[in-house]
Amino acid sequence: MTQNQLVVDGRTVAEVVVADTALTRARGLLFRRVLPEALLLTPCSSVHGAWMRVPLDVALLTADLRVAHAQVLSPWAVTRPRRGVTQVLEAPVGSFERWGLRADSQVALGAA
Repeated sequence: MTQNQLVVDGRTVAEVVVADTALTRARGLLFRRVLPEALLLTPCSSVHGAWMRVPLDVALLTADLRVAHAQVLSPWAVTRPRRGVTQVLEAPVGSFERWGLRADSQVALGAA
């Protein structure tokens, strides 16, 4: 896993951990005592909340890192796959509201 700065609509908002291997994507946020500020799963088209104890903010992203859909994912819920989604951004609930992230926001990664 690598760490970068997360940029939303031109503003740096958090540090993001990038899970870009099968193992790091499979682990995701499961069984973590402390959640990172954000986690980017790539490639990934949908996520589930199985075994999660808390709700999460989840954004489904297109290849150009545009937000196709954002939602709060409850424990044991599943996101519905959407056409064109290639990556998923997860964060502690309330993060997206603080960052101003919503459908059609542009996300980018900056150097750590």
